[in-house]
Amino acid sequence: MAVQQRRVSKSRKGMRKSHQALKSPTTGVCKQCGKPVQPHRVCKSCGYYNGKKVIDVK
Repeated sequence: MAVQQRRVSKSRKGMRKSHQALKSPTTGVCKQCGKPVQPHRVCKSCGYYNGKKVIDVK
């Protein structure tokens, strides 16, 4: 089992964890209605995907 040899400073720990932050999801614009939509997903407001009607939205 690995045993810690010396204490890790706050600075070094912060530098290591700097890449673990959450990122906001990427969004594009729906070609039909112009609302923001995630890539490779059906638009929730109009029901279109890749220029075709996929689901009926009330």
